Amino acid sequence: MSAWLRLDRLSKSYGDTLAVDEMSLDIAQGEMVVLLGPSGCGKTTTLRMIAGFVAASSGAIELEGRAIEALPAHRREMGMVFQNYALFPHLNVARNVAFGLEMRRMPRAERDARVAEMLRLVKLEQFAERLPRSLSGGQQQRVAIARALAIHPKVLLLDEPLSNLDAELRQEVAREIRLLQQDRGLTTIMVTHDQQEAMTMADRLVVMREGRVQQVGRQEDLYERPATPFVARFIGNSNLVTGEFIDHSRIRTDGGAEIRLAGGYALQGKATVALRPERIGLSIAPGHARASGEVLMSSYMGAVVEHVVALDPRTRIVTRGPSFGDGATQRFPAGTRVGLAWFRGAECVFDAADRLVGGVSTNERIESNA
Repeated sequence: MSAWLRLDRLSKSYGDTLAVDEMSLDIAQGEMVVLLGPSGCGKTTTLRMIAGFVAASSGAIELEGRAIEALPAHRREMGMVFQNYALFPHLNVARNVAFGLEMRRMPRAERDARVAEMLRLVKLEQFAERLPRSLSGGQQQRVAIARALAIHPKVLLLDEPLSNLDAELRQEVAREIRLLQQDRGLTTIMVTHDQQEAMTMADRLVVMREGRVQQVGRQEDLYERPATPFVARFIGNSNLVTGEFIDHSRIRTDGGAEIRLAGGYALQGKATVALRPERIGLSIAPGHARASGEVLMSSYMGAVVEHVVALDPRTRIVTRGPSFGDGATQRFPAGTRVGLAWFRGAECVFDAADRLVGGVSTNERIESNA
């Protein structure tokens, strides 16, 4: 992949606090990359360094092979959409969209044509004379996107663009942004802490934690092959069970329950097992399951039924299954003793250093027990 935008060991410190720690990333032209992680992980600081609003402490930023970290924000040819829209309340929609063009001294006729084009693009032509306060949150966000696109940026930067919208509107605007980005081939970086937004919109995800990149890849890569327990929990809300290996395929949890794994592992000592909630089945035959426990609660959630099962006083497992159709999940009341079953694809095992561990063959298992 040839890099349109390249971050090379980019870091930012605030006193003794390292907000971003040597981040390196190559982004292709036309790609949409989403920086994903909890609040305070460094994703917005990274975006603001790219935009030029925050000076990097070290490292390089290259656009089309040219170093830009020393350039001021207005010379980086980037469009920024902020979490709170940042529209000028005293200017109408058309003037807000035109603002960046006016700063660049674009001729009036060309500027008016560009504004009209952008408003058509975001389907707000009829609102050109309105003030921002008369618009809904979704409409204001589309004005902010139109303003960012009006300057024809080489990179579009989106900082939590959907966080101020209600759930239904978030999905609608997310689809609009993604379709617009794909249609125009916009190189885009978006920041979010919302896993669903990231999974819906990205070509690639960058999961961050405490200023460092945990894993970069497509949705399928991170979901099926998480590099760390943190990624497994953040992408897909995996259950994380900590314990110690009894043998190649059994673990005793920190709370004393025994789990029989679907795979065999050449591993001893402490480990963490990540289990996908939607890949765990429940039954009332605990003796034939990989683990057993007591249902604490069950919830009907429309498309899915969710159960919370206690394996021991310290270990709880969440399971989810379809609520309808031939494979509909049976709903068990609180207090029911159940067995939990899963296949190999439901589990990921990590060693004491949080490294993903692969399974072993039958011969290797025999040798490890010799």
